[in-house]
Amino acid sequence: MTTPPFRADIVGSFLRPDGLKTARRLHAEGDLDAAGLRIAEDAAIADLVAKEAEAGLRPATDGEFRRSWWHFDFFGFLDGVDIVELDHGIQFQGVQTKPRGVEISAPIRFDPSHPFIEHFTHLRDLLARTTGATPKFSIPAPTVLDFRLEPGHILSSVYDGRDAIVDDLVQAYRDAIAAFYTAGARYLQLDDTAWAYLCSETELAKARERGIETEGIAERYADILNRVLDGKPDDLVVTTHVCRGNFRSTWISSGGYEPVAEQLLDVVQYDGYFLEYDSDRAGGFEPLRFLPKGDKTVVLGLVTTKNGERENPDDIKRRIDEAAAFAPLEQLALSPQCGFASTEEGNVLSEDEQWAKIRSVVDIAADVWG
Repeated sequence: MTTPPFRADIVGSFLRPDGLKTARRLHAEGDLDAAGLRIAEDAAIADLVAKEAEAGLRPATDGEFRRSWWHFDFFGFLDGVDIVELDHGIQFQGVQTKPRGVEISAPIRFDPSHPFIEHFTHLRDLLARTTGATPKFSIPAPTVLDFRLEPGHILSSVYDGRDAIVDDLVQAYRDAIAAFYTAGARYLQLDDTAWAYLCSETELAKARERGIETEGIAERYADILNRVLDGKPDDLVVTTHVCRGNFRSTWISSGGYEPVAEQLLDVVQYDGYFLEYDSDRAGGFEPLRFLPKGDKTVVLGLVTTKNGERENPDDIKRRIDEAAAFAPLEQLALSPQCGFASTEEGNVLSEDEQWAKIRSVVDIAADVWG
C-alpha cells in the first residue's frame, strides 16, 4: 500500500526516553527553561524518527513527546476550552489519572497559532531532511470533548447546554484540519475513546450520569464527524483510532464493536479505522462486515502495547485470516493496538520490547501483504 494507512502502521505515541523524562521534570520544577526543554524534545524526536525508519516503518510520528496527555494538551489550546482540576480522575482498572477535565468558558474556536501546528511542521521538516517517511499526526476527536464534559462545565452565559456547542466545535475542527493541511499534513488521525465506550453498558451508564443522552448517540456522533470531514481535500487521509483506554497498561472499556459498527464503519466518512483487537474484550471480527467495499481500510490492532510479551507471528496471521472472512484482505492492515504512551507516564514495558513489537508488525505485514 503506497498511501496511508500503510500495511504496517502505528497509532502514534512512544515511550518517553529517560533524558526527556528528566528534562520535563526539571522544567516542571523550574530548573530548566522552555528553550532547554525544547532542545531536549527536539533531540528525542530526532532519535525517535531514526528508530522508526530503522524498524521499517513508512509513517513516522513525533511520539507525542511534547505532550503530557494525548487529548488535554490539544483541547487546552483551543479558544474557549480550559483544562481544570476536578475532584476525580478518569477511572481505569485499579488506577485513576490525574484529576483533570475540560471546561467551556468562551466560544470554541481554533486559533492558527495553536502549538500543534508548529509541532507538525517541525516533524515535517525533520523527516524531509532525514528519513523521508510520511509524517503522521494525531489529535483527539471532537467526540471526545463532548463525551468527557462533566455536568456544570459549560458556562451557561456562553452556551445553553451540550447541544449548543456542536456548531462551534465542528467549525473549530474544520479550521484545524484546514490549518494542518496548509502546513503540509496529508495524514491525520483523530483519536477517539468515545466509540469504544459506546460499546460498554458500564460506560454508557456513567455517561448518563454526566447528563449525556445516550439514546441515538452513535448517530449523533456520526453526524458531528461527517460535518467535520465534509469537503476535506481528496489528497488528505484522515483516519481514527478507537481506543478502549490506555494508561499505565490498564484499560477502561469492554465490549465488541457491534453496537456502533454500522455507524462507525459505513456512515462516518473516515479513510481508515485503527481498531483494537488485542484481547477478547474487543469481541469478534463480525462487525467488520459493515466496512463498505472500496477505499476504506481497517487497521487491525492485534499486537498489544500493554506488555512486552512478544506475540507469535503465526497467531497474528491466523487472526488476520479470521478478519478477512468479514472484510476484504486488501482493505486490512496491521498495527499495535494503541500507542505505547498515551500519557507521559507510559505503559509497563521496556523500549527494547516496544521496538521488538514494531519490528514484528512490519515483518508480519510484509509476509501477509508482500
